[in-house]
Order: sequence, then structure tokens, then C-alpha cells
Amino acid sequence: MRKKLFFVLILGLLLIIAACGDSEEDSASGSDNGEDVEETGEESSEDEDLGEPVELQFGMQPNTQSNEYAAAEYLAEYVEEESDGQLTITIYPDAQLGNDLSMLGQLEDGSLDITLSEMGRFGEWLPRAELLAVPYVIEDFDHIQRVVYETEFGEELRNELLEEQGLRVVDSAYNGTRVTSSSHEINELADMEGMSLRVPEAQTLLDYAEYVGANATPMDFGEVYLALQTGQVDGQENPLSAVQAQSFYEVQDYIALTNHVVNDNTYVVSEQTWQDLPEDLQQILEEGIDAATDHHTGLFEQEEEELIEFFEGEGVTITEPDLDEFREALSEAYPDYYEKIGEGAEEYMELIQDARE
Repeated sequence: MRKKLFFVLILGLLLIIAACGDSEEDSASGSDNGEDVEETGEESSEDEDLGEPVELQFGMQPNTQSNEYAAAEYLAEYVEEESDGQLTITIYPDAQLGNDLSMLGQLEDGSLDITLSEMGRFGEWLPRAELLAVPYVIEDFDHIQRVVYETEFGEELRNELLEEQGLRVVDSAYNGTRVTSSSHEINELADMEGMSLRVPEAQTLLDYAEYVGANATPMDFGEVYLALQTGQVDGQENPLSAVQAQSFYEVQDYIALTNHVVNDNTYVVSEQTWQDLPEDLQQILEEGIDAATDHHTGLFEQEEEELIEFFEGEGVTITEPDLDEFREALSEAYPDYYEKIGEGAEEYMELIQDARE
């Protein structure tokens, strides 16, 4: 009897212990589930804070082999990485979306987000901007940077573009300097006299040819190689990169570093796009453009150094004429621009010239 009672007591004690163990496990399990729910709730809240990913469209005229495209890719990679994928940029090269003026118009109406433009191109809206494209007004890239971002002239220009056209000028890059290739050696202004010089249909470059004593010969860019080869024209003017890309050095024995126009390439953002971006993505885009313009500038500076060596290796003679007489000759064209711009034009020019070092 005692033995039977002992076994009953032992059995009861084991059942009590087992029941306590199950209760602790259930409690622990319940605690884990509660933490899972809480963590999931936090992650959901964070996702909501991030908002929807934003994709921007970047249109440009240069093709996929250009330095401009490489810089745009650099920008796209930068903003995607810095935003953890919240901001992406799709690039449309090779004038897929139209020419430069067309794309600036698309920025105005908000149908395009980013494009490239020379500051002088804004003369279409603000005539005084064209002064930046007049031969020999700008000395070098540092000069145009000071004019655009450190002078009253540049500040007013950027503000008007923003307020009246909805075009936000963010930063500028160096895009090469225009030189003159020819079938004969150019060492001084007199060597330009009477030569047939192909130029684009742009008043500033037509003036370059006229005031240095050449005969301006406008023609389509695609026709230039054959015209040089057959002697239809004696020379042409473009940045060194274009001379190499179009193989003009094959049919021209001389390149004169006339450096008559310094090309900038400004990264312009639609103000509608800018205002639609949250502040953190605005900052990432601005910082990305600052980094991309530095990269863009570096690509062109390195390329120009390498191209001089390349052309010399191909047997092309590189000359560096005295540019003072070229500048003096082109200064005779300035009154025409003053008349076109109207009141204050000469003061604008003084502000630009004062920004020289």
C-alpha cells in the first residue's frame, strides 16, 4: 500500500514539472512572436519613410563613346549608390530626344529632367548670355567658372533662367577649346587672310572667320572631311577631340592653337523636377552633379594633353600663334553684340573681363 502511494506521489510531481516547463516555453515563444511583430512593424514604417523610387531622364546630344556620356554614367552611378537605389538616372544620348534647344524646352515644361548646355546657348532667351560664346571674351575654363558662379553677371543670369524659364543651372564642366586646322601653317593673324574656313551656322563663329580675315564657309558637319580632302575649304575649327574623332588630321597637316572659344558644358535641371524631389534627394543630386562635372573636366583635360602627342605622332605640325592680335581683331565685332543686347551691354562685358585673373 505504501509503495503504491509512493508511486502515485512521484507521478503527480512529474506531471506538475512537465506542466511548468510547457508554460515557460509557451511564454518564451509568445515573447519571440511579439518581438517579430514589433520588428516587422518598424521595417514597414522605414519603408514608408523612404517613399517611392524616383527615376530621372537625362537627355544629351553626344553619343555613347563621348566624354559627356561617360560623365553622365558617373553621375547615374553616384546618385544610385548614395540614395540606396531611391534615385536613378536613365541616359538618352545621341540626340534621341532632340537637339540641345529642344531638350532645354523639354526641361521648361517638365517633360525632361536633366540636360547639358553651353552657357552661351542661353542667349536664345537672355541675349547677354551670348557674350560668353563670343571669340576671345573667355580666357579659359577657370575664367568662365568665375563669371558664372562668382560675379553679379552670372548670379543674375542664373536667377533669371530659374525664375523665368524654370531652368536650374547646377554646375559646369570643361568641354574643350576650339582650335583651327588647316592645309597651311598658321603662326600669325596674317596667315588667316583669305583662307576658306568651314564654320557652323553660328554667328559667333561666323564672326571668328570674318574678323581674322578668312572667308567663312558654313556647311554641314558631315560634309567637312570631303571638303578638306578635295580642297573645297582650306581649314576648319573645332575642339581637338572633334579633329581626332572625325579624322580631319588625315587631310590637314597643321593645327593652330587659336583657342578662340572655350567650351563649357553646364548641367541643367528642370525646376519642376527639382521641386518634386525631397530635400535628401535634392542634396544627393546636387552633390552628384558636382562630382560628375569634376570627372567630366578631368576627362577633357587629359584627352587634350594626349591628343597633342597623338597628332604630332601622326605628323601634324602644332603651332601656337600670338593670340593678342587675334583678340584685338575680334574686339571689332563687340559693338554688334552690344547693339543686340541693348542697355547695359558694355557693363556686362566689363564684369566678364574683370573676372580674368
